[in-house]
Amino acid sequence: MCGLAFLHDPTRPSASGQQAINTAVQKLKHRGPDEQNTTHAGHAFLGHARLSIVDVATSHQPLVTPDQRYHLVFNGEIYNFQSLRSRLEPKWAFRTQGDTEVILAGLILEGSDFLGLMEGMWAIAFWDSLSETLILSRDPLGKKPLFYQIAGHSTLWAASELPALKALADGRWQEDLNSTADYFRYGLLMPGKTIYKEVQELLPGTTMEWRPGEAPAFRRHWLLPLSRTSLSRHETLEQLQQTLENAVRKRLIADVEIGAFLSGGVDSSLIVALMKPHLKTRIKTFTIRFKEASYDESPFAQQMADFLGTEHFAETFNQVTAEGIESLITNHLGQPFADASILPTTLVSGVAASHVKVALSGDGGDELFCGYQRYQARVILNWYSRLPKALRLPFEKLIQYLPEPTVHHSRSYLKKAKLFVDAAQQYATDMTYFAPRMFTSERFDACFPDLRNLGHPASELPQETGLNDLKRMMAKDMLIYLPQDILQKVDRASMARSLEVRSPFLDTELIKLAFSLPSGWHRNLFGGKRMLRSAFLKQLPENIWNRNKQGFGIPLHHWFKGELGDVLIEQNAQGTLPLDQKALYALIKEHRSGQRDYGLQLWTLYCYSLWKKSHTHHASGFNHS
Repeated sequence: MCGLAFLHDPTRPSASGQQAINTAVQKLKHRGPDEQNTTHAGHAFLGHARLSIVDVATSHQPLVTPDQRYHLVFNGEIYNFQSLRSRLEPKWAFRTQGDTEVILAGLILEGSDFLGLMEGMWAIAFWDSLSETLILSRDPLGKKPLFYQIAGHSTLWAASELPALKALADGRWQEDLNSTADYFRYGLLMPGKTIYKEVQELLPGTTMEWRPGEAPAFRRHWLLPLSRTSLSRHETLEQLQQTLENAVRKRLIADVEIGAFLSGGVDSSLIVALMKPHLKTRIKTFTIRFKEASYDESPFAQQMADFLGTEHFAETFNQVTAEGIESLITNHLGQPFADASILPTTLVSGVAASHVKVALSGDGGDELFCGYQRYQARVILNWYSRLPKALRLPFEKLIQYLPEPTVHHSRSYLKKAKLFVDAAQQYATDMTYFAPRMFTSERFDACFPDLRNLGHPASELPQETGLNDLKRMMAKDMLIYLPQDILQKVDRASMARSLEVRSPFLDTELIKLAFSLPSGWHRNLFGGKRMLRSAFLKQLPENIWNRNKQGFGIPLHHWFKGELGDVLIEQNAQGTLPLDQKALYALIKEHRSGQRDYGLQLWTLYCYSLWKKSHTHHASGFNHS
């Protein structure tokens, strides 16, 4: 995996442009420690940091044609590059053996339509110095990041991460309060948006074409497929087996050793099981232990490692320092990020990176096969909302009155009940679904009175007609929650440790198949992943299939009952939070009393305050407006 940077600025002297691109590439070195190179053509500068995975010896970047006209920097992996190469070979004399030159040749010979033929993950900057045309492109699901800023008529900067982009931009960035409202409402930012007014992220599945002096033109090269299958259930199960097995096999192409994350859950366990027949060597697998039993999945991971015969590595997660968290936000994310599981994900990536350069993961399985418990809650809500208020209200008051356990929600029916009541109250006033809410509407308005009417409209689905509630939730999660949370977390955490992560469940053919199925095939009232279980039942032990969905949670509640809660109060007093002081006291008091577990909400506030403090202190000219 790699990092890229692009700069076009006719107002900047050449020496200044070279210095800026050099600085940006150094800020991306963790993404590509093997090589760092730059090139330029006129006012355009391109930089690249490489993690060598395929064609280690020759696929150096930036890649430039012999006539110096075309320049390419690329971050990602194209899994079907060999078949695409065969398609292009009659018209192109290849000098390398990797996927980078295939992209270059395809764009030159067939234009941006070629991007729609690629299978994989990517962020691309392609510069034609003769026509002065830039093409930026991002993979269908947004696995690889690509940020950009356009200033004036002829200046554009682009980079894989915000800190690198900031090195190129050398200007004033202002906080976008609409994004701030989204962050505190959902714990994530809307697709295409950043915490800064001036900076955009290229949407997943999108190609942008730009020429100096012209407005950028955008084209979608991929849309979420929502057609319905005509296959029988038996035929679908056979196709599901073949498609997922092919997705795993394609992601084993590399000139370096490949391992896998193994949590002991269904998704990661199944990926490792499907890897095994295709590898001659013993698979290395990696997991994290937690001291608190309700968060610890390592016994299940060890069971699967023994079952599959992997060489298994585990490390215990301990509370990280404020400096460690701030380093992730400042040096890798560049903006607030609320998913605390980025901490153990960074740790397990470090463990994996000490043994392999590439790891497969189970990301995407829950979105594709209806695995999240909130899907089950939505099914129950449709029934619950039809009950008379006289029955619902006493139940809700009782649940809210009872103290909340501090264990992981997968181990507590009471905790699940409290989450359900919150969802039911939200559902009563707002039946839409964009992403899981961090706060109820009433609590949000009380905590953030200045943000209550702010926020970006959530992206609408291109084809939403005819979808039932469950299918709409799955689609929204695929287009919003997955790229804005899960994939962003995995990319920054793994790249912080110079590790490439591949996700077979996010194969576009598998996505097409999964979203073509009736929702009833995926989930009933009692559980999800029904098709996945039916297709691969014999691959995993029965107790792994029967496990409660857990996820990569961490025990935040303990952190804010102690010193971290006091730190948050102090930070708020210094004006780093857009939060009513009394509302914060109430949150922490209720949390510390054990009435409610607000660990996630307090963590969201804490990460924002770290970002605010860091960027106000380090970024010259940073404004809040």
